Parts: sequence; C-alpha cells; structure tokens
Amino acid sequence: MEYFVSLERAREIGDQLSIETSEEVLELDEAHNRILSCNIESLVDDPPFDNSSMDGFAVLHKDTPGRLKIIGTSQAAAAEELVMKEGEAVRIMTGAQMPNGADAIIMVEKTSTSEDGEWVDVLEEAKPGWVRKKGENLRKGEAALLAGTKLVPHNLGLIATMGHPTVKVHSPLRVSIISTGDELKSPGEELQSGEIYESNSFGLAGLVKELGCIPIRTGACADSISTLRKALDHAAENSDLIITSGGVSMGEWDLVRKIMEEEGEIHYWRVKIRPGSPPLFGTWKGTPLFGVPGNPVSSHVVFRMLVRPWILKQFGIQGPYDSTVPVTLLEDLKAAEDCFTLRRVYVENIEGELLASTKTHQGSGNLHSLVSANALTYLAPGTTAKTGQKIDVILL
Repeated sequence: MEYFVSLERAREIGDQLSIETSEEVLELDEAHNRILSCNIESLVDDPPFDNSSMDGFAVLHKDTPGRLKIIGTSQAAAAEELVMKEGEAVRIMTGAQMPNGADAIIMVEKTSTSEDGEWVDVLEEAKPGWVRKKGENLRKGEAALLAGTKLVPHNLGLIATMGHPTVKVHSPLRVSIISTGDELKSPGEELQSGEIYESNSFGLAGLVKELGCIPIRTGACADSISTLRKALDHAAENSDLIITSGGVSMGEWDLVRKIMEEEGEIHYWRVKIRPGSPPLFGTWKGTPLFGVPGNPVSSHVVFRMLVRPWILKQFGIQGPYDSTVPVTLLEDLKAAEDCFTLRRVYVENIEGELLASTKTHQGSGNLHSLVSANALTYLAPGTTAKTGQKIDVILL
C-alpha cells in the first residue's frame, strides 16, 4: 500500500488495475449518453450530391448578373437530373440536387421573374459558396466518430447521417454505492438526536449516471464490521465497481479502512488533495473499490478527480479528463501546505472577462458551496493566488 500520494500518483496506481468490459448493440434511440466501443465509418458521402443551401436559382456564375432562361425546377428527392448551359437557370429548392452545368446559386430574394415565368432577372452576382459539395461533410468509409466517444445528441445525429440504424457501445458498469454510519437516515424519516440525512449516495449515483453507468444504491450501512462485510460481499458479487462513502479516515470507527486493511487489499490510502485527502483504492474479493470521504463536498471532489477518470479509462478514454479555463480572481485564495487545493468558485463573464469568486464558506461538509459553484481551482501546495491574478480552473 502507498500512503498519502499525489493526485498524479493515485491515478497511476488506479490505472494499474483494470476490468474487462463488454459491449452491446443498441438502436440509436437507446444510445444517448453511452460510450462507443469501436470507430464508426460513414456508409455514404454527405451530401450524396452537390445541392443548394438556399431557395433560389441554380446558374452559371459567369452569367450573373443578367437575364436568364428558366428551363425547369429542381426539388428535393427529384429523380430527374437536369442539365443546363450558358444563359439558362433552374429554379431550385434548399437541399435539391444541382443541375449538371450549374456552379452557383442566387437566392430568390435577389431575382425578378417575368410575368410569363420563362425568364429570371438575376440582380446580383450569384454565390458559388451556396453550393454544398458532394462529400464535403463526410466521405464514404471515413471514420467520423472514434471509439471512446460519448454519444450526445449531435453525435447520434451524425451516426444517423452516416446511415447506421444501430451502434456498438460499451455495456454500462454496475457501480454499488455504500454509505456508512450509524447516524445516517434516509430522507423523509424522522431524525433523532445526533442523526442526519444520508445524501452522499444520491449525489454519487447521479455522478455515476452521468458516465452512462448503472448505480446500485444499497442504503446506509451501520457501523458494524459484520454488517459492512456482508454489504461488501453482496456488492462484489453484483457489481463491477464498489464506492463506499465514509469510514476511510484514521478514527477508531472508520471501519471501511479497517476492514480493507484486515480483509481486503489497499493499493493506496490518502491523496494530497483538499478537500478529500482520506480516500483509499483497492479491491474487495477481486472487485475494485474506491473509499471516498463521508463529507459531501469531499465525496464529490474525489469522484471527480479519481473515480471518474478511472471509469472513463475502462472505456478506452485516455483523457484529458478535466476541462480548464483561465479566470481572474476577485479575492485571495490560499492552498493547503501539503495538498493541491480544489476551492469551489463561481465563474461569470463580466464585460468579456471571466471572473471567479467564492460564494459560501469552503467547509467540506457544506454541499451548498458546491451547488453555488461552477468550477474548482487547482492551487499548488503552499501557494496563495492573489486578487487580480489569473489562474486555471476546472469547469464542473
């Protein structure tokens, strides 16, 4: 076991343990938020033919402006391929195939048609740029989406454009989430003295769902070695990954750490980040396990910085895993002496400049500090970022 490691080292250790993922074929309607398991090649050219991006007339550019003879109409899905020559024009609809011989489009608003409908006066120079060229978006056989791509709406639209009715994706990981502590009660129950509502499993379940995986919330587990052992055994048998919440610090009742030391296998314990320094990573009965802190903010931050990259790596995604932007600070922010510090800040665009400030106190038990933030700082140990200084922040 390695102790109190850097964030980079924690990720390196995590990368040494991987699991075998499976794949499945889904209809496009069912594939939102899933992750591609193979490259997707286009079955067609897109567009499949030169077509117009405007309603107007297809013409020869050199004929414009001027009076032209109208020889026909090109509509979307028309079977007939029109041929035109110098001095002629073809009425054309948006998306319709360009006539053979035409090289430009004049929009209908820039024309005047004779009363008999046989002639069109083109009042301005036509636009070659309003012709969508065959294959300018996609070429047949081109791999337009790569394995590891998360399927958001525009990706799914592109797959349909390529002609695929189904898509091959990674099967979702099943992730068991176990919160620990005698003091925890489910929301809606009546609280007794010393009790609090359990919230971490709900937040962690949402984070798991965002990765296209299946959370299995087991409910709060009492502070009992036998009860915890039973919960871990059940999770190991029924899931690909276990996340425990709480019980990983150095106290007598931090039972996740204790049972993992005695009966499991710990690869690292404690990481040099704040909030969230107590996490551990290892295996229980061969199933990977992340033990995240019980403080709500810490659990979210540790998931973001350690669990999320590990899950994405199982799906073949290599990173980078964090999206950063430079911002200007509206207040001084200080890092912990020995840890990279992930302060919660709110970034807003004021007169074209991204400005960042804290909105609430930064206690790791104050989940509202995360709710009111949209970014995390990444301050090096022992440093202070001053008001007016530019720093990079991680967008949430």
